[in-house]
Amino acid sequence: MRVHNLGSLERAIMEVLWDSSRPTLVRELQEALNCGAAKPLAYTTVQTVAERLVKKGLLSRTPEGKAFRYSACRTRDEHVTAVMLEALAGTSDRAPVLSCFAQSVDLDDALRLLEELARRTAGHKPVGGPGWVPPPAPEPSRPASEAGDGRRP
Repeated sequence: MRVHNLGSLERAIMEVLWDSSRPTLVRELQEALNCGAAKPLAYTTVQTVAERLVKKGLLSRTPEGKAFRYSACRTRDEHVTAVMLEALAGTSDRAPVLSCFAQSVDLDDALRLLEELARRTAGHKPVGGPGWVPPPAPEPSRPASEAGDGRRP
C-alpha cells in the first residue's frame, strides 16, 4: 500500500481515530476536532475528508443507519513505520541514510532500536560489508552475590 502525505485535517482525523477505542461517526469526529477550535469545521468538510481517507486506503467505514462509522485501517505505529520504510525505499544507497538516522535519534531510541535489531537478527549470520561493525555482545548478568560491592577484601 502506498503511503500518502497527509494534510493537516487528514492528520487530525487520523489522530482522533487512532486515539478512539471504537469506530467513529462523522458527527463524533466533528465534535472532537471542533473541541477548543477557534474556527469550527462543518460536518460536510469532515465527511469529505474522511471519504478521501477511505479512498486512500487509510480508513474503512461501516454503515450505521444512514451514517457511517469510520476506523483506521492500521495503527499509528504501523502508519509511521510505513512512512519510514517508504522514505528509505526512495534511496538507492540505504547505508548513509541508515547511518544518519542512527546518529540522529536520541540515545534511548537508539538503545531500543539496537535491542529490537538484536532480537530480530539472533541466530543469523552478519551481512558485513564496508563500514559494518557488529553490535557489542550483551554482558552476561551475574547474580548479586557474585557481583560484590566493588570493594577489595
